Amino acid sequence: MAAITLAEAVPALPGVSSTLGTVNGNGVAKEALVEVTAIDPSEGFIEDEREYCPQGLNSLPIVVSRAKGAHLWSVDGRRYVDFMSAFAVTNQGHCHPRIIAALIEQAQKCTLTSKAFFNDQNSVLCKKLCKLLGFDKAVPMNTGSDAIDLVIKLARHWGYTRKGIAKDQALILTATGNFHGKSLSPLSGSTDPGIRAPYFGPYLPGFGPDSTGHIVRYNDLNDLERVLERDGHRTAAFIMEPVLGYGGCIPVSDGYLQAARELCTKHNVLLVMDEIQSGFGRAGYLMAHQKENIKPDLVVLGKALTGGAYAMSMVLGSREVMGDKLPGHHSSTFSGNPLASAVGLAAVDVIVDEQLPQRSLQLGERVRARLRSIKSPFIKEITGQGLLIAVNIDESHPSGRVTARRLAALMAQRGVILYSVANRLRMSPPLVIDEKDLWEGINVLESCLKDLVNVVDKIPGEE
Repeated sequence: MAAITLAEAVPALPGVSSTLGTVNGNGVAKEALVEVTAIDPSEGFIEDEREYCPQGLNSLPIVVSRAKGAHLWSVDGRRYVDFMSAFAVTNQGHCHPRIIAALIEQAQKCTLTSKAFFNDQNSVLCKKLCKLLGFDKAVPMNTGSDAIDLVIKLARHWGYTRKGIAKDQALILTATGNFHGKSLSPLSGSTDPGIRAPYFGPYLPGFGPDSTGHIVRYNDLNDLERVLERDGHRTAAFIMEPVLGYGGCIPVSDGYLQAARELCTKHNVLLVMDEIQSGFGRAGYLMAHQKENIKPDLVVLGKALTGGAYAMSMVLGSREVMGDKLPGHHSSTFSGNPLASAVGLAAVDVIVDEQLPQRSLQLGERVRARLRSIKSPFIKEITGQGLLIAVNIDESHPSGRVTARRLAALMAQRGVILYSVANRLRMSPPLVIDEKDLWEGINVLESCLKDLVNVVDKIPGEE
């Protein structure tokens, strides 16, 4: 195929439609029209963002002003199909009416009380989650990183006061490839050089996949067993993701969770499940660890807990580990506030009432089958569970024009939003996504895989 310009690859005028094709419920190709428009950043939002706001992530050049369900609209009125869900947050869809109604109703009554006294929403949510997931206690926080910080404190405190680990000698294990947050504590346990900048040290000692001096690789039971046999006596907890999120949407092998539970029980080590990304139906189960019917000692929730309408996280556990009083007077000004709690109550009800975990499991299997049917030399591997999916891209083409980032940029030009991490495209659409949008989005990926190497122009957002 001859080289093509960006203008040829993507119609430049707003509202222009192009026959991209889609597939029906059985994965059979059929013709369909979807909007594809060139991105035109407007009103200086991006320029002001870059001028006044130091950038963390390398954002796509799209300014979103409205969202509903599985659709996003930019400030110039262009509509996009959302294959990101704000990194697995809007599982219930953007601006779900039940969640927004709860937000508005509570915002008109009381938004913040602090922990100086009680409110009438926090305990209702905590009780609901404890009953739903089978735990005794729940502590609300604000972000995933906040919650992991609390887990570290709880695990160390338990290790010293209940297990009898020598003072200041407690170890907490994680696994390679993990992502537990970007504040300093969870970052200390990361193996990703991209987020562990060289000038952040010293990191938290005794925390990470190599905290014992011997590495624990993700999904490697031999590593975990070897480390616990050697250092289990001074290990307080093992924190893991049942499905790696940021690290590649990789689920553990069948039987791993059960074996990890048995090893942790044998060595009196707390097993902690980080379900911040994989929970609330994202990986095909209410909680991903429920696939093997195990009971962790602590579980960490976040992201979809409030469906994107408010920031909130949660740590759940047993009375033995968490107690009735948190050590060190642990609290946070906004944690458990009535507004977040009311939103969380509605968001959890939506997940359960609309049976979104079951939908995620079924659609995820079909999506991965459809992706595997794409005949492209640039797809190396498809990984995932439920609707948490990654497409690994072979970036070795001598032209240098085939990269995951460039592919995501071209897909955005054609009306589908997802994000690239390293050489991977990450897919996590809202669990309520209409099947027509889902299959059209996959078909856009297929068309972009065919065209990408021939697009010679710079694509907005490819850098």
